[in-house]
Amino acid sequence: MIRVRATGKDLSQVAADVAACFVFEGDREPRGIRDARLRKALAVEIASERFEGRRRDVLSWNADGTFGSRRFVIVGLGPERRASASAVREGSARAVRSAERLGARSVAIAPPSVKGESAASVARAAAEGALLGAYRFERYLTDPARKRATVAGTVEIAVDRASPAVSRAVSNAQVAARAVYLARDLVNEPPSVMNPSEMARRAREQARRSGLAVKVLGPAELRKLGAGALLAVARGSGQPARVVHLVYRPRGRRAGGPRTVLIGKGVTFDSGGLNLKPSPSMLNMKGDMAGAAAVLATMCSLRDLGCRTEVHALLGLTENMTGGSAFKPGDILETYSGKTVEVGNTDAEGRLVLCDLLAYAAKRLKPDRMVDVATLTGAVVVALGPACAGVFSRHAVLRDEILLAAERAGEKLWPMPMIEEYLDALQDGPADLRNVGERGGGAITAALFLGEFVPSGLPWAHLDIAGTAFLEKDSTVSPSGGTGAGVLTLLRWLGAGPD
Repeated sequence: MIRVRATGKDLSQVAADVAACFVFEGDREPRGIRDARLRKALAVEIASERFEGRRRDVLSWNADGTFGSRRFVIVGLGPERRASASAVREGSARAVRSAERLGARSVAIAPPSVKGESAASVARAAAEGALLGAYRFERYLTDPARKRATVAGTVEIAVDRASPAVSRAVSNAQVAARAVYLARDLVNEPPSVMNPSEMARRAREQARRSGLAVKVLGPAELRKLGAGALLAVARGSGQPARVVHLVYRPRGRRAGGPRTVLIGKGVTFDSGGLNLKPSPSMLNMKGDMAGAAAVLATMCSLRDLGCRTEVHALLGLTENMTGGSAFKPGDILETYSGKTVEVGNTDAEGRLVLCDLLAYAAKRLKPDRMVDVATLTGAVVVALGPACAGVFSRHAVLRDEILLAAERAGEKLWPMPMIEEYLDALQDGPADLRNVGERGGGAITAALFLGEFVPSGLPWAHLDIAGTAFLEKDSTVSPSGGTGAGVLTLLRWLGAGPD
């Protein structure tokens, strides 16, 4: 990973292969540059090229050695009235990608000030954007011609004053981006590699590096616990299920906040089971463990970001396959909670993995709050599209905390309703619950199903990241493949690394 750091030098003084600055729509000169001579030179280019500063507009200018950097790129941020730290994050990612196309090894970025945002917040957004935009997964490419050039040196964030708060924010961006890289790497591995055993091995390895306590439960321990729903999902696979329990405790001080439990769905490949998915829908089902990847990556960053809250995590790892022992539509499963579940569709397996973990966490870990993260339903993609995840909760305070964290992190998250009447469709059959309801409102009935395994007084939220966890084509801050969705939000919510 490239290194990022803050500097109090003006952009005109920073020596980099490419220097990047920004304009809002209608600006005649770039923002964030103190040197009048450089501003004037760039203003001439803006005028001569009729550069309008619209979002996604990028202009390149060769400075011919006049300033510290030999080439500049000007990035449009769109209308200033819509300006936010998120716009700077995306603009910074575009700047780095433009620099890569120019063969740059080092980059300097001068973020503009944004109304309502602190200098530290803007600097962190710029640093995160640069790092996330530079991510590549090319482990399996052997043709050098197909590998993209990447910035290999340093990204400097040029601000008016590199105060301790700004420097800390940029350092935190490095840690947070490293977490996103980890989540993306895990999701992008082929399913022949990233099976439940390998995911558990990597979780153990990462936990030890990150100062986390870790315990891995196998089939025998899960049977002893009575995790009948999770084990049912695993029956059709030759790969045994695993549950990874991670624990973070602050060093050198007592935990100062509520005990938190994060739960991640980790179906390392989802064929749909006997309710087999159509072939096009199966292609990217290696990404059905993105929730577990996000939770693991979050946990591995808490120490470096100085999180003060005790946090536990449970990763439910399995495959959903079609072997001779596969669970069947019509089966009735006994869950950890004691509730019985009729299988209406084997492709609604994620909620079966999560229901045992939610009930176990509530009973054994005694949390003050819980959040699960899962690529749970195609229905949430129908409702919100591929760029926005849904958050479901009966607890308004917790829901609003997560929404605020997502806004600060630049991740799109939308509050979804918990319409209690829809629960009736899950309670009509020979078992306490059925794992699917009617076709309409599928994301809501999935959340309602999970809620039946959480005590009513325990604050709990469910993040359905089915649309945002995996991209078919490049976005501004992520190439196609795993995105690391949810990591930045969870880190902001946990108070890990303030701006």
